[in-house]
Amino acid sequence: MGPRPVGSQNMMRKYCIQTLGCQMNVADSRYVSDALSRLGLEPTEDVREADLVVLNTCVVREQAERKARGRLAFLGSLKKRKPDLVIALMGCLVGFRKDRSLEKSFPFVDLFLAPSEFEPLLSLVGNRLGRSAADRLPATGCSDREIPLLPASDGVTALVPAVIGCSHTCAFCVIPYRRGPEKSRPMAVILEEARHLAARGIVEITLLGQIIDRYGLDLDADHRLPRLLNAVAAIEGISRVRFLTSHPAWMDDGIIRTVAGNDKVCPQFEIAVQSGNDEVLQRMRRGHTSDDFRRLVDRIREAMPDAAIHTDVIVGFPGETEKQFLDTCRLLEQLRLDKVHVAAYSERPGTFAARHYPDDVPPEEKKRRLKIVEQLQREIQLKKNRALVGSIVEILVESRKGSRWYGRTPQNRIVFATCPSAADLRGKLVSVRITDYGPYSLIGEIVTPQ
Repeated sequence: MGPRPVGSQNMMRKYCIQTLGCQMNVADSRYVSDALSRLGLEPTEDVREADLVVLNTCVVREQAERKARGRLAFLGSLKKRKPDLVIALMGCLVGFRKDRSLEKSFPFVDLFLAPSEFEPLLSLVGNRLGRSAADRLPATGCSDREIPLLPASDGVTALVPAVIGCSHTCAFCVIPYRRGPEKSRPMAVILEEARHLAARGIVEITLLGQIIDRYGLDLDADHRLPRLLNAVAAIEGISRVRFLTSHPAWMDDGIIRTVAGNDKVCPQFEIAVQSGNDEVLQRMRRGHTSDDFRRLVDRIREAMPDAAIHTDVIVGFPGETEKQFLDTCRLLEQLRLDKVHVAAYSERPGTFAARHYPDDVPPEEKKRRLKIVEQLQREIQLKKNRALVGSIVEILVESRKGSRWYGRTPQNRIVFATCPSAADLRGKLVSVRITDYGPYSLIGEIVTPQ
């Protein structure tokens, strides 16, 4: 699925990247944006102005795939009016094996790119601009399918992939079939990238992996997540380090001790439980029980009473009964986690569940269960945030939203804060007195502007 022939007489000037899906896709899009900008193209958010459009796609759920295909249909109609437009399709819709049927479905697409694949796009653009290989971006010492470029960021936070792909093959998950088997990036490459980001003003880095706890298991013994967290935190200019996503079967006490013992590593954990019922978890092929998750939460809270714990839940998995669903609700009521990302089960072609389990929970029932979990968690978060009124929290200021500054606490709570000072606080760590709250954010006054 190489690039289609594209005329070279029309110079590219502007590019537009549209990103759907997870943080890994966001990271990939930032690499592409940085590369295109260094080649001399200007970014635009208006797809109608662009000479090049990159659509970075997600198919983790059916709704995400429908959205991607809908965007492609629009781009196809746009190209009829603008024949010189170059369209690159990237990400999980293409897959690491590259779905050949896409060429027939979308003949107007010029280039099909696997997740984290950039070189064919850079070659196409470089050729159009008359740039030789020597003019293009240098690699950072990566090889094979590791990220070969340094990412751009005009903010104060950045996402850095540490583990590409996944080999766990949960029954419901399409990621191993779309992003390929798990592969850890060498620590030296990650640290080089982190230092580069710090030099550009980044003060918070989030390390990414489908199961981030497994970092380095495919490398040597010196490559493990605790050492990586400490090494990134030690880089001059980096104030905070986060990591996601964790798995109950793979997060160990060494990781917990590292977070508890390093002030720069944020006490926030993203640990997907998916269900509170052991029979459902077994059918999901998760490799843990509900009690395993409970014990893990207890160990984290014992080490860090102020830690925030987020989780993912799927409702309506094939065969899930009302009783099994209520087990999930009871687990959430018991543990009172800080955030729950809930989704209705969506059958994904090629997965174990799609091959072996009928999708037998009706859509309306899935929707009902999803709303129950959302309302339950909303009430939990309201009570947790109400308890913070009057307290002073630290936030990293990321941007300005209207008359308020926007930032997050180490626990990843969103805070909107006022400040009488006219100083630019972006990238600063400031103290905020909480004065009001909602289920998803806090409001306060900055008391120590820097």
